[in-house]
Amino acid sequence: MTKVAFICVHNSCRSQIAEALGRHLAGDAFESYSAGTETKPQINQDAVRLMKQLYGIDMEKTQRSKLLSEIPPVDVVVTMGCNVTCPYLPCKHREDWGLEDPTGKSDDEFITVIRKIENKVKELATKMKANKDA
Repeated sequence: MTKVAFICVHNSCRSQIAEALGRHLAGDAFESYSAGTETKPQINQDAVRLMKQLYGIDMEKTQRSKLLSEIPPVDVVVTMGCNVTCPYLPCKHREDWGLEDPTGKSDDEFITVIRKIENKVKELATKMKANKDA
């Protein structure tokens, strides 16, 4: 199965949300991983709370902040929209989702980013399924 890595610098918010939604919404299309060039001691608590509230997903039970070196080789790399140099990981396909980091912002702004990630995960799943059938 195709392996997709969602990466950003700290692997604590957007990439973690993408990994969780990838597993939840697109597990039949690809395997989801997330990682960063640095880690945080815990996943962003606003992300954890809102993902639990919106989808019933407890990211702290199934995920942790990881370095790029801790995930297997992947086929697809999705960067979240790093404001600094995006981490590099070898892959067959790469895309950048250009998402603003919602850390420290209102729940409404957070939810807007989560919904954008949800839509992008669904689009990626559709693409992966179409490529598999081609």
